[in-house]
Amino acid sequence: MRDNRRLGVVDWRRVPDPKQPTRGERDDAGLTGRIGRLALRPVRAVAQAGRGALTDEAERALDGVMAGPLPEAVGRSLVEHRVVERFATEVLEARAADAPTSTSAVDGERVEQLLREALESPELERMLTEAIHSRLTAELADEITQSPAFKRALANVMTSPEVRRAFEQQTAGLGADVAAASRKHARRADDSVEKKVRGWLRRPRADASPVPYAGVGTRGVGLATDAIVVAFLFVVGGALIGLVASLFGGLRPTWLAGLLAAVGWSLAVAVYFVGFWSTVGQTPGMRAMRVRVVSASGEAPSGWRSLLRLVGLALSVILFFTGFLPALVDARRQALPDFMADTTVVYDDPDAVQP
Repeated sequence: MRDNRRLGVVDWRRVPDPKQPTRGERDDAGLTGRIGRLALRPVRAVAQAGRGALTDEAERALDGVMAGPLPEAVGRSLVEHRVVERFATEVLEARAADAPTSTSAVDGERVEQLLREALESPELERMLTEAIHSRLTAELADEITQSPAFKRALANVMTSPEVRRAFEQQTAGLGADVAAASRKHARRADDSVEKKVRGWLRRPRADASPVPYAGVGTRGVGLATDAIVVAFLFVVGGALIGLVASLFGGLRPTWLAGLLAAVGWSLAVAVYFVGFWSTVGQTPGMRAMRVRVVSASGEAPSGWRSLLRLVGLALSVILFFTGFLPALVDARRQALPDFMADTTVVYDDPDAVQP
């Protein structure tokens, strides 16, 4: 074999490749890698140790964000920008576009069908149920009800004229229903009681036509209503008088207080009944039962006749209500107060004479 070194020929197999690292470079690289790995061990240990702390910190930060005004802002933004409606519209349009139709326009019947299917979907119902019963919804509702804005809005709604008007209409409607039912039952009692008493006495009514005069049932309910009203007014007035008298040590002696109370009650009853009978011909109780007292001329009785009628009313009550028995057999259903004052009590509304 020829000696290439003598001939000056270069053996390229023994020439080192400049792209490949030399043995010394490989040793240096290995040493550097081992040193780097040793140096990264503490960093990795610190990272692994701090991973749990970062997770706890992230959870606390998320709780703080959800406890703040962010959920309310997100909900308000969703409502204001109609995100749900826009999303539903895009989904329906996409489904309608994917469906094999002959035109590119979305068919109204198809959209309605898809919307009905979406609303009847059990998955949607389950999602809505879970959202309503979720803890976040309860907390959000509590935050909204406790907010000053909600309280101001609620106060404005409750004090609005519309709410007051609706409440008054409901109250008036309830009172009217109660009064109508009371009138209906009382007028039935007028005829039934009179019929039974006349049957016992063998004095049936000759004329079978409806009677326009009020009977003992209607008049009794009206009188009971008036008694409640007078008692309420007397109690309120007596309480005010007692409050004023307490500023000066009260009323002494006791018999004087009792005498004044009796006189006050008598005056309250006289002013109440005589005043209403002589002016409008009916007390509030009689107005509720749709009856009125009239004289022989068909008008409201005068003050003198009203006073005589009050005396007859007092005697009828004192005699254990026997003064009202003549109304069961009289043709015009007159009782003792009516005989004394020459008055009658008639129904005040056209439907009263219905059989």
